Amino acid sequence: MCGAELKTLPEGVQRVAALLQDKGHAHLPVMLDDAARTAQQAADALGISVGQIAKSIVFRRRSDEAAVLVITSGDQRVDEKKVEALVCADGKRLGRADAEFVKSRTGFSIGGVSPLAHATATVVLIDRSLFRFEEIWAAAGHPHAVFRLSPRDLERLTDAPVEDFAVDTDEEKIALQRAITLVTMRADTVGASAEVPSPCISVCRMSTATDMCMGCFRTRNEIAGWSSADADGKRAVWSLIRQRMAALQAS
Repeated sequence: MCGAELKTLPEGVQRVAALLQDKGHAHLPVMLDDAARTAQQAADALGISVGQIAKSIVFRRRSDEAAVLVITSGDQRVDEKKVEALVCADGKRLGRADAEFVKSRTGFSIGGVSPLAHATATVVLIDRSLFRFEEIWAAAGHPHAVFRLSPRDLERLTDAPVEDFAVDTDEEKIALQRAITLVTMRADTVGASAEVPSPCISVCRMSTATDMCMGCFRTRNEIAGWSSADADGKRAVWSLIRQRMAALQAS
């Protein structure tokens, strides 16, 4: 790709293409007709399995506000605990990375976060699930842009460690059912009295996927406002919790 061709691409794609050229990678970014903001959309556009999409998941490390980017297979979900064990030695947890944080740290918008050519120093991790495939595709700095590579290419281009960061679905199901059982027991005690019990079961961990606590199924705002809410307000939250648990069990 010559300099003139590079200049016709979106700025983020130009950065990715230039770095790939510098590193001697054989496959430069291609522009898709339609945006591929999700792994499934990208897989459909390329005619490949969703697992072959190198999905970018960004977290915010609370200790230093650094971006932590996990590249995983499109058919997997990232286990935050596994990531924290590797990158949060100070005991602090990862936080949710909103669109503004992702853009400011990586230089890319959500849906187009490349595994390389970031605007600031980014902690990059590679999930081992990608190594099931000989060929994968990653975002190239724009929702319409992707590039082809192998898992070994990804490891070489990013110099990132390869570990198991995927959610163990069996363990997740057990933990979810335990939380639902314990919260349901508390829900059964919610009566007409003024004293409405808290749904907290001391599993205080926010899911970056749903932005809800994985123990009590409340949102951040509901948790923050619980102590100041009146009895009717707390019962309204309990009603939402019951709906959420029912939806999780039905899914």
